[in-house]
Amino acid sequence: MALVLVRRLPLRLRTGAGVQRAMLLTGAALTALFVLTAALGPLLAPHGYAQLQDGHGLFGSQQHPGAAHPLGTTIAGYDVLSRTVWGARTALMIILAALLLSVVPGTVLGLASGYLGGRLDRLLVGLADALYAFPPLLLAIVMSLVISGGRSSLVGGLGAAACSVAVSFVPQYFRVVRAEVIRVKAEPFVDAARVIGAGPWRIMTRHVLRNSVRTLPLIFTINASEAILTLAGLGFLGFGIEPNSAAEWGYDLNRSVADVTSGIWWTAVPPGLGIVLTVLGTTLFGESLTDLADPRLRRPTGAPAPATQKTEKGGDDD
Repeated sequence: MALVLVRRLPLRLRTGAGVQRAMLLTGAALTALFVLTAALGPLLAPHGYAQLQDGHGLFGSQQHPGAAHPLGTTIAGYDVLSRTVWGARTALMIILAALLLSVVPGTVLGLASGYLGGRLDRLLVGLADALYAFPPLLLAIVMSLVISGGRSSLVGGLGAAACSVAVSFVPQYFRVVRAEVIRVKAEPFVDAARVIGAGPWRIMTRHVLRNSVRTLPLIFTINASEAILTLAGLGFLGFGIEPNSAAEWGYDLNRSVADVTSGIWWTAVPPGLGIVLTVLGTTLFGESLTDLADPRLRRPTGAPAPATQKTEKGGDDD
């Protein structure tokens, strides 16, 4: 499904309305910038995320932007540009962790619930409804306290945020897959598979599953922004990843609050822009992919309908 959507992007750019085209281009550009920055972080960052000195000595605290440090340094003496670039890598990790912990169980449970039905279906639906009562950020704080007393390593911080996000995302994927499975299992090709003797496991995995997960990439691109916001909120509240374990935008934003009141803007703007642009990019890209998958939105409103071909040949009107 994702590959089909990517192949349709050029057509979407030609046929979409002005606002829709701008959303798609903006979202794709910001998302690509984020992924490239995260992937090439070690090459782009001039220093390490926890580096405090180089061959010339200590960086210094709250240094103004200049040739040595294009975005200045923090109160702790870290290079702001390096921390911002490395923070993109941490944000990408939380997205991948949320994917692993939410899409897989949500899909498996939705498949089993929708196909088997009965008591299992009622139990899982009730469980999914109950999970909606847990706010992701509050659950992330509790998990962070349980894991490491509120201050965590890279693995602990990502684990707390990813688990809390998964609790919120699993019911979403579960409901989407379950609804599609209920629809697909009533199709004639599923009945044909039963008639020729295919077992339930083969029907579920080979025929039903592959036709029930087409919208999951669209949902995940939208939910990726919530994963980033949960990790950033955890760090901003002081329950995030320790600075010597990884760079994290929420933690850096928290440490820069006092700097802003003193007129030191360069420690707050880069991590704040990183959060805003990444969330904006993933959200716009996900919404654009949703429009792309909807056949009703492939032609802008008010566009002339394609000309109909003549049904008779050689019939010139006199």
